[in-house]
Amino acid sequence: MAKNDLEFNKNEDLNKQAWDAVKQKLSVIHLGGGAKAAAKQKEKGKMLCRERIEYLRDKDTEWIEIGEFAGYEMYPEHGGCPAGGVVAGIGFVSGRQCMIVANDATVKAGAWFPVTGKKNLRTQEIAMENHLPIIYLVDSAGVYLPMQDEIFPDKEHFGRIFRNNAIMSSMGITQIAAVMGSCVAGGAYLPIMSDDALIVDKTGSIFLAGSYLVKAAIGEDVDNETLGGGTTQSEISGVIDDKFPDDKSCLDRIRYIMDKLGSPHDEGFSRVKPTAPKENPKDIWGILPSDRAKPYKTVEIIHRMVDNSEFEQYKENYGKTIICGYARIDGWAVGIVANNRELAKAKKPGGSTEMQFGGVIYSDSADKAARFIMNCNQKNIPLVFLQDVTGFMVGSRSEHCGIIKDGAKMVSTMSNSTVPKFTVIMGNSYGAGNYAMCGKAYDPRLIVAWPSAKIAVMGGEQAAKVLLQIEEMSLKAKGEEITPKAKKALLNKITQRYENQTTPYYAASRLWVDAIIDPLQTRTWISMGIQAASQAPVKPFNIGVLQT
Repeated sequence: MAKNDLEFNKNEDLNKQAWDAVKQKLSVIHLGGGAKAAAKQKEKGKMLCRERIEYLRDKDTEWIEIGEFAGYEMYPEHGGCPAGGVVAGIGFVSGRQCMIVANDATVKAGAWFPVTGKKNLRTQEIAMENHLPIIYLVDSAGVYLPMQDEIFPDKEHFGRIFRNNAIMSSMGITQIAAVMGSCVAGGAYLPIMSDDALIVDKTGSIFLAGSYLVKAAIGEDVDNETLGGGTTQSEISGVIDDKFPDDKSCLDRIRYIMDKLGSPHDEGFSRVKPTAPKENPKDIWGILPSDRAKPYKTVEIIHRMVDNSEFEQYKENYGKTIICGYARIDGWAVGIVANNRELAKAKKPGGSTEMQFGGVIYSDSADKAARFIMNCNQKNIPLVFLQDVTGFMVGSRSEHCGIIKDGAKMVSTMSNSTVPKFTVIMGNSYGAGNYAMCGKAYDPRLIVAWPSAKIAVMGGEQAAKVLLQIEEMSLKAKGEEITPKAKKALLNKITQRYENQTTPYYAASRLWVDAIIDPLQTRTWISMGIQAASQAPVKPFNIGVLQT
């Protein structure tokens, strides 16, 4: 597609508008609880959570933020929970790559909503998978009581955080916690289960029960500072290691500690000097169709993503609806598994050919992908999955070819793959296609979506028609008839509801993806992810029974 092509220009405009909409929403999310709540934090002499992170991080280094859209539009009846009430990401402190997690006290005093717990667990999962040091900047009022039943008792709820603290400690993963505001009740265990526990004097406090609860429980009159302030916990109880006069001095100590860590493990993934793509990455805006049903050359996207635009395909003329091949991204060797969105001519036994739909997984493409994934594990090469998939091919011909068997083979090899996996949802991500191409359920180290992503069990139009048929059958069973006008109105209502649930915002708010990113940031995310993953040993690759 030429740059002066009308379709290219239309795609470019609409895709850029979609990214502008993402940025607009993020600018609001970054305000946290708003100007009034921020001013209250400033009056106490505290830095805002994003200011703390910026001060702590090494200047002019990469930063990828995890879960910016967490909680987006999820809790309107509770006033919302921007970014899940916590800011987190992977960056560098004193030259060492690490995870940083900071409570946002402007959002309900940093209280934990259900999505706050889910986001914190995701950051710990990333730290454990990659053996990344993790820094907690604690400033939280604890569990958000109106929703305590959704955050407190279950396996993946609040208590799992402290279980992970213990597991990470046993794994030798450094954990540093700074109490920079409230730290109450069960939340008080997090800093004390970390390797280093620091506190900011006068603004930081840590105790199992605050003064009001102490009064109610045992009748004792005591103020919070005496109960669990910096002096009490660092000089009397010894619960905290050191206290500091202000936020900056506390953050300086964290930088000092990080500077003394031993060298990280190096798993030895191949890396050479990075080179930029020869093809202009900005062309991605125009190549990617704004209409998710339209075909395009996925390989053209890959050429604008990989070093020097060099991509060596594996079994190029077989299983054409999945593209597999080797490349480098920011110097790192990678194996790429991508859905090919072109219409493809496939050869059949006997020499005849058939047309295959782009974005659909056929038996031969599933077979090819499974073999390629095994090869990458054999060679210790990280895998990158580029999703734009509508699912597996259905129908009698596919069933006779053993589509279930070949699909299971692909899912099995991908599930058992032990080299780091990274997933980019560029467009459609439907049904079992999401699974086979390493969706969230299959433990990608990082999973991100472009603004063009659509994530659902099936496409909106198909799903709406199925749901409409069910609704019609239900009405007929009651002896009711639906008029063509009412039928059209009902179809529109169902379609709209379903489409709202397929957006990247809906997925990101629930942490089905770690972030919605600019396509031009994809290289950075993958490079940062592989650098993190290189610090953890890769387990041996084993696979169970496969139907061949």
